[in-house]
Parts: sequence; C-alpha cells; structure tokens
Amino acid sequence: MKKKILIVTANYYKEISDGLLSSALKTIPKIFKIKIIKVPGVFEIPVTISKNLTKFDAFVALGCVIKGKTPHFDFISQASTNAIMDLSINSKKPIGNGIITCLNMKQALARKKKGREAANAIISVMSQK
Repeated sequence: MKKKILIVTANYYKEISDGLLSSALKTIPKIFKIKIIKVPGVFEIPVTISKNLTKFDAFVALGCVIKGKTPHFDFISQASTNAIMDLSINSKKPIGNGIITCLNMKQALARKKKGREAANAIISVMSQK
C-alpha cells in the first residue's frame, strides 16, 4: 500500500506558494500518494494537519510570512513553527516545515524553491528504520 503524504499550502502569497508547491512535488517520488489542501494563510496550516493526522503518514507545510511594520510577523512565524513541531513530536509523524520567513518579497521570491527541502526532510524521516 502506498504511503500517503498531505501537503498543506498557504496561498496568501500565491506566487511564492506555487513555487514552494512545485518544488516539493518535483521532489516526492511517485511511490507516494499525495493530497494537497490549500488554506488562506500559514496560521491555518497546523489545524489542517491536526484534522488529518490519522489519514496520512507524513505532511509538508508550505507558505510564506513576510515581515511588515508590526510584530504580527513574529507571532505568526513562532506560533506556526511551534505548532508544527508539537504536532510532529506528539504524533510521531514527519512534518516538513517549508514555511519560509522573509524580510521582503525579494527574499521570498529567491526562496520559493525551498519546498524541496521540506519534502526531502519527510522522505528522510520516513526511510528511517
């Protein structure tokens, strides 16, 4: 039976999330069954993963947070990272964190292929014995 991977991608910055998704999909071998769920922003990623913990073997979280003039960036970045780590540890299932945090759009555009690293991370953990 094929192992199942859920990719949850935040579409707040669609051009960035499309690049993250494309690079992740190119990395995951065809031996896996993949489902994609799109959410409005990175804050919705952990709850979406949580709702699907029993249905999938691994997860990839993709999205982008760009620093603005308020502390919102710090809160969202930290909250999503902590929630993803807690979910992964408590469920003992790999969650590749492909949520990029950038200071500006130029940095985000340069990093939109980082979905590959998140996909490689879960494949590595899934192959552990």
